[in-house]
Amino acid sequence: MKNIFSNSLITIAILTVIATSCSKPELVNIYKVPPVAGVDVGDLTDISGTIKGTLKVGRTYNMVGNIIVNFGDTLWLQNGVTVNVKGEYGFYIRGVMISLGTKSNPNWITYPAATKTDNPTQDPTTDAALQGRWAGISCDTTCPLFILKWTHVEFAGAFHKSPPSMVNVANNAKSYPILFQNPKGFFIMEDSWLYGSVDDAIRTYGGKIHVMRNTFEKCGFVGGEGINTKVGTVGNVAYNVFIGMATNGPKASNKGVGTIQTNMAAYNNTILNSGYRRNSTGRGGSINYEEGAKGFSYNDLIVNCKYGFRVVQNPPADTLNLTYGNHYYYGDSLAVVNQFYPTAYVTHPQISDFPLYTSYLPSNYTLGMIYNAPTLVSVNDPKFVNFPLPMYNYQKVAYVGTYDFHLQSSSPAIGKGTTSFSPISNGVIINARYGANEITLPGADMGAYQSNGTGNQH
Repeated sequence: MKNIFSNSLITIAILTVIATSCSKPELVNIYKVPPVAGVDVGDLTDISGTIKGTLKVGRTYNMVGNIIVNFGDTLWLQNGVTVNVKGEYGFYIRGVMISLGTKSNPNWITYPAATKTDNPTQDPTTDAALQGRWAGISCDTTCPLFILKWTHVEFAGAFHKSPPSMVNVANNAKSYPILFQNPKGFFIMEDSWLYGSVDDAIRTYGGKIHVMRNTFEKCGFVGGEGINTKVGTVGNVAYNVFIGMATNGPKASNKGVGTIQTNMAAYNNTILNSGYRRNSTGRGGSINYEEGAKGFSYNDLIVNCKYGFRVVQNPPADTLNLTYGNHYYYGDSLAVVNQFYPTAYVTHPQISDFPLYTSYLPSNYTLGMIYNAPTLVSVNDPKFVNFPLPMYNYQKVAYVGTYDFHLQSSSPAIGKGTTSFSPISNGVIINARYGANEITLPGADMGAYQSNGTGNQH
């Protein structure tokens, strides 16, 4: 049987997901008359305009204009698909987009005229990863389902050029590689790669999110997070590798207007060398909760980041509903180790953190207090399989390249995590086509790679 599915079957599956995850059954029918259906992709090689249908296994397509997927339509990428974007174009998704690459046959959405320059001497002002060559994938408030599995998204972040009418999208305004903004919809990104952005790599204004086991490199020119969750976003960000973010890896904020509170779980992420292209005082670093957001964060491995786990008090995070601990910190300079607990913020030192805070914070320490911990510089190497520490040019190394962030068997980060919590339940289902392949449970080892082989598979 051919691996091609009709729009009707996809629609049935989506409505089933929505119906089983919402307490109000009328949400199934919140959308009224859909626009006219798009043109079927068929055997086209050059694609643009309003389309629907299947991009077929192993084929290469040239994107020669903006692509629009109407509500009621689906754009399906089978495995081994390459989309070469030929200009400052973008995907604009009112309906459904599903990209199902596989480990052995991933998908690519890239800008072939750009070249990766992964070296520490590369000038950020001329690095193609930070310049934005195409306008990314923007999902409208009507998009009920957007899935990326084993998919490379590269060199996005250009200004929008003649986009369709869409919330939070405007002509000549900045784009994000990924924008999702349906509070009742589902955004699933698994085992994928996001290389380069000008601002946030992922921006969400609501949605049930599942972002697991991905790799983020060189995101944000002079600002931008790996994933920036805004009001109404609920879900899990786990087992990801973030390296060279301009600001943070995951960030949670309840900024915006909505009835659903941002609730983000960030656990078992590996975050390296982040925060250094963001010059604002107090901004940049590793993981950030602010402005009414709640959630939890555990088992994150934070290496040479400008700031440690940061809880903001102005405007304040929902600290009554925010829990965290079991964070592992490493730094190769006094500037880094003196911000394991960021000064001028309200991150509570946790007895489960490593190194133990009582070994270096002063006895009179108060939240946000300046402290000095020279004995921690280049101490407690987590012992990656291939990533040299100490690293004194850590501000410049923003890429994975040939590095390997698995933990050696002698790593002190093994067993420092906790498994005494559960991921946020937000209605994401386990389904090879319409849901997550796996909701990976908390791991006992710090970071994205577990010694039992689970976690990030890159």
